[in-house]
Amino acid sequence: SMTEPESSFRPKGAYDVFLSFRGEDNRKNFTDHLYTALVQAGILTFQDHNEIPRGEEISKNLLKAIQESKIYIVVFSKGYASSRWCLNELVEILECKNRKSGQIVLPVFYDIDPSDVRKQTGSFAKAFDSHEERFKEKVKEWRKALEKAGNLSGWNLNDIENGHESKFIQVIVKDVLNKLDPKNLNVATHLVGIDRLVHTISNFLSAATDEVRIVGIHGMPGIGKTTIAKVVFNQLCYGFEGSCFLSNINDTSEQSNGLVLLQEHILHDILKQNAGTINNVDRGMVLIKERLCHKRVLVVFDDVVHLKQLNALMGERSWFGPGSRVIITTKDERLLLKADRTYQVEELKQYESLQLFSWHALGDGKPKKDYVELLNDIVDYCGGLPLALEVLGSCLSGKNKSRWKCVIDKLRKISNREIQKKLRISFDTLDDHKLKNTFLDIACFFIGRNKEYIANVLEARCGYNPEDDLGILSERSLIKVSASGKIGMHDLLRDMGREIIHEESLDHPGKRSRIWQREDAWNVLSKQMGTEVVEGLMLDARASEDKSLSTGSFTNMRCLKLLQINGVHLTGPFKLLSEELIWICWLECTLKSFPSDLLLDNLVVLDMQYSHIKEFWKEKK
Repeated sequence: SMTEPESSFRPKGAYDVFLSFRGEDNRKNFTDHLYTALVQAGILTFQDHNEIPRGEEISKNLLKAIQESKIYIVVFSKGYASSRWCLNELVEILECKNRKSGQIVLPVFYDIDPSDVRKQTGSFAKAFDSHEERFKEKVKEWRKALEKAGNLSGWNLNDIENGHESKFIQVIVKDVLNKLDPKNLNVATHLVGIDRLVHTISNFLSAATDEVRIVGIHGMPGIGKTTIAKVVFNQLCYGFEGSCFLSNINDTSEQSNGLVLLQEHILHDILKQNAGTINNVDRGMVLIKERLCHKRVLVVFDDVVHLKQLNALMGERSWFGPGSRVIITTKDERLLLKADRTYQVEELKQYESLQLFSWHALGDGKPKKDYVELLNDIVDYCGGLPLALEVLGSCLSGKNKSRWKCVIDKLRKISNREIQKKLRISFDTLDDHKLKNTFLDIACFFIGRNKEYIANVLEARCGYNPEDDLGILSERSLIKVSASGKIGMHDLLRDMGREIIHEESLDHPGKRSRIWQREDAWNVLSKQMGTEVVEGLMLDARASEDKSLSTGSFTNMRCLKLLQINGVHLTGPFKLLSEELIWICWLECTLKSFPSDLLLDNLVVLDMQYSHIKEFWKEKK
């Protein structure tokens, strides 16, 4: 099947919230204030006097609104039970909740004790004395509904200090926002060749059993493991008490305190609140086990590279409650020994590759007849790798047949080596040297940083506004800009770019234009092996015991323009550093004052967050 899988089973209500209340009690005060606060928070809320058009039958519209809402807020007040309209509405709400999955009933006890609702005592008892005489057949149904609603978890005004309604409303709105928070993830528009595997994995994980089930998805980089995990996650996430998709685990874990950040992420996503301070990985492991062992959760661990990453997040399956489900994606099948089932993602078949490539190159899933021969040549070159098909498809999009033939001729001259080598064609087709440099700078130093931040550096680097260059790289799928403005790059493309730099000097990192690996950077600096070839260097020593270096290490790197030395303790005359520096990133700098002999004529970005500096210069400058 070539159809796109469903993205989610989430109930698609017309309203976020349905308000049920006794109008005579609080329509013009509490309920009106609550309604206003919900709407101001962007929550689409149904309130009968605002939503039902004049001249229409109220009961029919109320019934439709109840059926199409996601959350029901029932405001119990002293006069609520005296209204048979309210009681019938409550019965319909509870019946609707039972008929449909995913809908939530949240009671609000406004100036009334929950026990009065559950047991029909107090003002509710008086109301039912009257009902017993007039509506004997309905009373039993109403009592059952009140007992059930009174036992539900909700909010009690008496629990708020001094009974402040404004604080009470803030608590309700915050909780509703948390419950409405969309769980599903964005996936690619055109999904090809994954339906069968998605269906198989979903069926296995959907089985009604209290055992904790773990599945592993493995395969080569760029094959679609993460995409498949996202689609399965979207189909299942609304059937659990909590869910979390931990993406790019390897990248995050390599950051300072990266594993702790991941532990905090999973706890926050599932508990919807801060779990407390996690000082170290061991403490995080205990918290995950203690807080989640009774919860039925769905968790995805994406891009696991080392066993220690998995152990820090799920040492044992018993860390999660009965009925929980876990999905692990990795390039290394050896990390999936604890999985109940493992699935290897295979390369796309020829016809699937043709369809996927056609979507990206021609904007249509059906290959054009006059392009068939050219399409077949390119698809054969890509070897069924979805990422390669996407990159080359975007690269050829909008080009005529003669330019396609030129690209194909170029492909034929390059041996059909590993996939990473195939991806280099996307770099070779960049027709501008500065555009290539921009790609290599991002691949080596700027992945995950804000687009505006990067643009400031690149403008000084290339001598013009890089907006168009970044646009071209994005259009050709070489980089991606997230909704929050951060620039990302697939790890295959990143590795391809870094391999290009590595080939500049296989055995001498000091003769490469860019140095990003910690070991290479440390050796070049500590042994003073740098040369004029070096244009950029990145060293993060924050997690290392070895931090001290001499400024003399930079003496021969006269063309150095990009420098990151996070956590490094640098001593000696700073005039030995390159005059060409345009970017200095020195997080956690240990200096008390900024070195006055550092030449800053070309500097455009100075990033020294979390440093010990108390004054910029001791003298005027």
